[in-house]
Amino acid sequence: MSRARLVVATGNAGKLREIRALLAQLDLEVQPLDPSVTLPEEGDDYAANALAKARASAEQLGLPALADDSGLEVDALGGAPGARSARYGGPGLDDRGRVAHLLEALAGTPRRERTARFVCHAALVEPGGAAHAAVGTCAGRILEAPRGAGGFGYDPVFWVESHGAAMAELPDSEKNRISHRARALAGLEAALAALQKRAKTSSGDGQAGS
Repeated sequence: MSRARLVVATGNAGKLREIRALLAQLDLEVQPLDPSVTLPEEGDDYAANALAKARASAEQLGLPALADDSGLEVDALGGAPGARSARYGGPGLDDRGRVAHLLEALAGTPRRERTARFVCHAALVEPGGAAHAAVGTCAGRILEAPRGAGGFGYDPVFWVESHGAAMAELPDSEKNRISHRARALAGLEAALAALQKRAKTSSGDGQAGS
């Protein structure tokens, strides 16, 4: 039987790795984004960014595409960096540089005021088909210094109260159970299952006629 092909519309290797792990139980052929695809400029709206990336990929490749737009919202910074999390601090910064910029912005902020959350908006688009969307969040607070060597992005300074650890200190299996991205993709479970079913049905029809 044919497996449904799904393109992940991201150039972020860490994000692709996580999404592949989160979808590992599904019978999907998860593919990285072809470098020929041109993704739209990102704005300040998570949902619009995710949908635009998924739609552009689906249209250009003729395959179902999954995209997400995620960010870190820090209460003491008025919700910043938010949808601009991947661009926080200006161009040229890597993950470590953005984390350092965040910690500098929060210097002197008391522990009780460092509350934050990760937010993920995910979108699944099929070529010429309907779009599906879901949202996931994970609450925590910002540490005063990085901890742990796992994950990526702001994980080393994001403290998960329920686990008594930074996100970067959690095993991948545990992060992929509680993360904002895991919760958003869980909201697309029915749409992804339907994608699988259509691929198998199409394969079965083809075999019957051969």
